Amino acid sequence: MLLPSPSGRGTEGEGIIIMKKNWPLWEIFVRSKNGLEHRHFGSLHAADADMAMENARDVYTRRNEGVSIWVVESSNITASNPEHNGELFEPAQDKIYRHPTFYDLPDEVKHM
Repeated sequence: MLLPSPSGRGTEGEGIIIMKKNWPLWEIFVRSKNGLEHRHFGSLHAADADMAMENARDVYTRRNEGVSIWVVESSNITASNPEHNGELFEPAQDKIYRHPTFYDLPDEVKHM
């Protein structure tokens, strides 16, 4: 049975679908038990950060593989434009000393 929505127009199910369409998109980052960094696991819609955290836990760590979750509203992420990669990344090409290719690292040094 479909219930009428509180507004009197349509059904309650339709009202929920419309609300979800207005929820912001959240990007989900999870740190696994054997990892040192958070990795992007996916995206989901949620009404707020708490709901995003709970949904991310249920969707992306249901096999108990994570130790930490970050949720970031997609609108707060600024990304570089692939068309401008040259001007953004080329200045680093002449700084070869930033990469440890000239050094012999001992085996005891981990995660370099």
